[in-house]
Amino acid sequence: MYETDHPAYKKLGQIGKEITTKVKPRAVVVFSAHWQAGRDSIQVNTAENTDLIYDFYGFPSHYYKEKYPNVGSREIANKVLRLLGEAGIKAEGVKRGLDHGVWASFKCAFEPESNPLNVPIVQVSLFNNEDPIAHYKLGQAVSSLRDENILIIVSGMAVHNLRDLWSTMGDPRPLPYTTSFDEALKQAVTTTPAERKQALADLLKRPDARKAHPTFDHLLPIHIGAGAAGDDVGKRLWTLGEGSMSWAQFRFGELANSSSSL
Repeated sequence: MYETDHPAYKKLGQIGKEITTKVKPRAVVVFSAHWQAGRDSIQVNTAENTDLIYDFYGFPSHYYKEKYPNVGSREIANKVLRLLGEAGIKAEGVKRGLDHGVWASFKCAFEPESNPLNVPIVQVSLFNNEDPIAHYKLGQAVSSLRDENILIIVSGMAVHNLRDLWSTMGDPRPLPYTTSFDEALKQAVTTTPAERKQALADLLKRPDARKAHPTFDHLLPIHIGAGAAGDDVGKRLWTLGEGSMSWAQFRFGELANSSSSL
């Protein structure tokens, strides 16, 4: 967010520009790794005016003064709740702010001055479990939103190991598991839609999975995005392995009708 010369910042900006100029969604529904509800239930943010949640600790004071202009939509939130109910998924509406899994990446993709999003943002939680199939089905439940030009964005990371981050600080070379898991994720996402659900689920069984993701909260959003994609093919737009992290970005479908992973 502050390293504007970082390749990930620039790539997010390019993707954001494609979204605002080519996709032109009427709203965005976003799933973030930083909001988990019940083990078998989902929460949907119904607030129309939302503050930011500074859900991180030990950073310089200016991090906690960040702003990101946004509005919610009760109409879209209720639509999500209806779709989840029709799919047999327990869900409730709540009022909360946007966590940094949304606003930090959105500040890069949709910089308020140069590339404002200017459409409602409705955040939806993950389950508080590590079941990849349940999260894939969660994406399937809301897939029809895309037919109404509502963009589905999922926010996580391809590789996310904070435990090893500090030991690799200053050395940009990716760790072995960063490279191997990043490539495995690409293969799973870009496989045929008929095989994608199982291929993604199998990632969690890999011997390098718990190295790449000590907890799977940052991996599960891509399962939601893939589930929402239906028969659309996944494509990796870009990747960068850096220490114990990977910044890979994915898109499902063509620009006119897509879901994205930031």
